[in-house]
Amino acid sequence: MTSEDTSADYEDILYEERDGTATLTINRPEVYNAFRPKTVVELIDGFLTAGWKANIGAIVLTGAGERAFCTGGDQSDHDGQYGDKDARGSVGMPVEELHSVIRDVPKPVIAKVRGYAIGGGNVLATLCDMTLASDNAIFGQVGPKMGSVDPGFGTALLARCIGEKKAREFWYMCKRYTAQEALEMGLVNAVFADADFDSKVKEWCDELVERSPTAIAIAKKSFNADTDSIRGIGGLGMQALRLYYESKESQEGVQALNEKRKPDFRKFSTW
Repeated sequence: MTSEDTSADYEDILYEERDGTATLTINRPEVYNAFRPKTVVELIDGFLTAGWKANIGAIVLTGAGERAFCTGGDQSDHDGQYGDKDARGSVGMPVEELHSVIRDVPKPVIAKVRGYAIGGGNVLATLCDMTLASDNAIFGQVGPKMGSVDPGFGTALLARCIGEKKAREFWYMCKRYTAQEALEMGLVNAVFADADFDSKVKEWCDELVERSPTAIAIAKKSFNADTDSIRGIGGLGMQALRLYYESKESQEGVQALNEKRKPDFRKFSTW
């Protein structure tokens, strides 16, 4: 099976089908593949397109260029807020929909991580069925440093993947972790030398295409059933997050970044 279909209908992502694998590439390397509302909407469409095609046996999510897989929400695309108040979604972009569609499509989704997988990008890597990393990959969170958090899959599912103590360290300390460290903690499935990375990811995808699609779809549903309560937690959390983003405490993170200083969150907090 050999096919290629590159869509020209997207602005922020690239979509390609080849040899039974669909690849969705966040194509915003100038901002380390950070996403804005348009990016999220296009990713949802891409996953829905690939996820229900009989000729597709695997989906790869990756980022353009060598520097980053994805670094979360684009802080330069708004003025002290996350997303666009006119866009759908609790926080100005349909992040919850994107998280759900990655889990709901009946195909295995592989995160192909080169460079930084930070913030919301780290959440996407966590959500995918499997995560493959180049040896130059860097994982981490920035939420509490920026006045943000992911109160759903990004926290609770991460704890399922790497253990609660390590997940709390991820979020509370906002450290950086190498690909090898991520492998040892269970966040990624395999690490490859960057020179071999593309061919190794293709090998994994080619194997998946040979597997029974119905068996994989059932297995994926079964895995998801065990953690699907997190979707409800995330829904509640995103509503709270919307209110938090309107607070001076949250906005202090972006303002401090723009002013190139350390944020002083405590002067606004009542906790």
